[in-house]
Amino acid sequence: MKITPDIIQRELIGLHAKVARSPHPNYVGIKGRVIDETRNTLVILYKDRRKSIVKEAAVFHFTMPDGTTVEIDGSIIVGRPEDRVKRRIRRRW
Repeated sequence: MKITPDIIQRELIGLHAKVARSPHPNYVGIKGRVIDETRNTLVILYKDRRKSIVKEAAVFHFTMPDGTTVEIDGSIIVGRPEDRVKRRIRRRW
């Protein structure tokens, strides 16, 4: 799966997300819609409850509106959402 800068700079609120991997065993498998984003966490609506997931400690699968699924390491998206959207990212691939 290729990660392009436009995916990383995209607004994540409203996307469907799933925690694919995490060193914290209770995070793995949490899936739902992203309802809030802070500098270090994503808040996911999971079974009618708000789950706050630390970005740096997880790998996420995001489902885009066109149906494609993208895997993003949470350490890449750490930072304030408004700054991440404006940030220029150098390609490393």
